[in-house]
Formats: sequence, C-alpha cells, structure tokens
Amino acid sequence: MEKVKVGIVKCGNIGTAPLLELLLDELADREDINVRSVTTGSKMVAEDVAEVLPKIFDFNPTFLIFISPNPAVQGPTKAREILLEKNIPSIFISDAPGKRLKEEFEKHGFGYIIVMGDPLIGARKEFLDPTEMAIFNSNVIKVLAITGVYRMVYQEIDRLIHGYKAGLTPELPCLIIDTENIRDQSDFRNPYAKAKAMAAYELTKKIAEVNTRACFVEKEKEKYIPLVACAHEIAQAAADLAEEAREIEKYADTLVRRPHAKDGKPKVKDKLLLPPSFDEEVYQKWLKGFR
Repeated sequence: MEKVKVGIVKCGNIGTAPLLELLLDELADREDINVRSVTTGSKMVAEDVAEVLPKIFDFNPTFLIFISPNPAVQGPTKAREILLEKNIPSIFISDAPGKRLKEEFEKHGFGYIIVMGDPLIGARKEFLDPTEMAIFNSNVIKVLAITGVYRMVYQEIDRLIHGYKAGLTPELPCLIIDTENIRDQSDFRNPYAKAKAMAAYELTKKIAEVNTRACFVEKEKEKYIPLVACAHEIAQAAADLAEEAREIEKYADTLVRRPHAKDGKPKVKDKLLLPPSFDEEVYQKWLKGFR
C-alpha cells in the first residue's frame, strides 16, 4: 500500500493543535499514512514561518495542514504566500478570527476548518505563567474532544486521506465548526448530554470575547487582570460541563467510540464491552465530494 503523506505545520498554538497528529493515529499502528510536523513554537512572525515551513517539503507531503491562531497576522500570511507558489493542496485550521478570511481561502483554493470555540488565551504577564497556560489548554482540549470538535476535524482529514488512497482528488474542506455542529453532528444519545456539550462550547466562545477585551482593549491592570482570570474560570467551568455530558453517556452505556482500523478505515462502537465494527455510513460519506 502506498502511504498518504500528511504534512503538518504549526504556527503558534490553538487548542486544536497539540494533539492533531495523534488524532489521526491514536493507536500508533495505522499503516496507510505517514505524518510529519514542523513548528515555529509559540512565535508567529513571518521570518520563523519562512524558515520552518519549507522544511516540510523535504517530506514530499500529499497534502499539507497549516494550523495557527488568527491567520490574518504576519506568520500565517507568509505561509499562504509560500503555499501559493508551491501549489500543494493545503488546509488552514484556525480559530474564530479565521472566519474573516473565508473568502480569501476560497479564492486561492485553500481548504479551511475554522473552530469558533477555540479561544484566545489570557496572555497578560501579571496573570499567565507556564502552569496557567497548561491548565487553560487542557480545559480547552477537554471541551473540544468531548463535544466532538476533534472528531469533526480528524474525519475531514481522513476523508482526504481515503480520497488520495483511491487515486482521486478530494474536495478540500470548507468547514466552520459552531454550536450548531455540536447540535446536529455530535454522537450524544442523551439530549441532556448534548445540551451540556453545547453549553460547554458556547462558553469557550465567550472566553475568547472576554480575553480579547482583556488583552487588547483594557489598558489598566486593575481592569484587565480580573478579566483574564474571569475568562480562565469560564474555561474550567466549560471543561466541567463537558465532563458532565460525557458521564451521562457513560451511565447509559451509550458512549460512542470511533477508533481507526490499521488501514485507516473508520470503526465505531457504543457499548463498552462490544468490539468496534466498520462504520459503513461514515465511509460512504467520505467517498462523496471527490472529483
């Protein structure tokens, strides 16, 4: 089997970024893909992107994923310039500010996945230290994982992978993940669990609103320090709500699990003691949208 090569470039950090590679191969036994990542770390300047991004081309990726916060700033902008010259199928994964570039992405043929509930961190020196940064990201990761956002992201990537494996050219994703997606596409069986998951995701959107004000609007520390602390408390509350939603599904033994098979095909189960089976419904959806 000729493997599909997935190149990932990380620029700065959003909650979707730290585990992206692992979402594609959670058991480390997948035989149909090779994945490589390069990163600029926490910096997002054009010079770092110009130095780091070309390294992924040595891997000769089948397609490329560029993931960053706000794609309108200089680092991601530089990435778009480079990728336009290379003419490689590329997807931008970003947070809510990326929605403003939707038309630009489409104009230049880039795919995109915009996660509206992947919030800005409270980056004020009087408040944010490495521990607080890690706790904040762990809470956001928990919300994105439990609500199904991560699943929506990796299934879009899996759809591309299976298209390329079939020798076809899949349509790149044009997806904005908002609360309606949690309502309509989540795996929750219990309506109260779904409502809690939707509430958790709505809260993560509120975090970004509060932190934007604290980081870019308020100038007096007596005003912005309580705001960033407030936003991070909301993140903790959102994670707690998401956990409550998952626990409801556990109690009824209706928690859905979606592992990958070794050949990358989707599997599914909703009873703890049953083995996963091939998910024909998802696989057929993947086969649509190829050209």
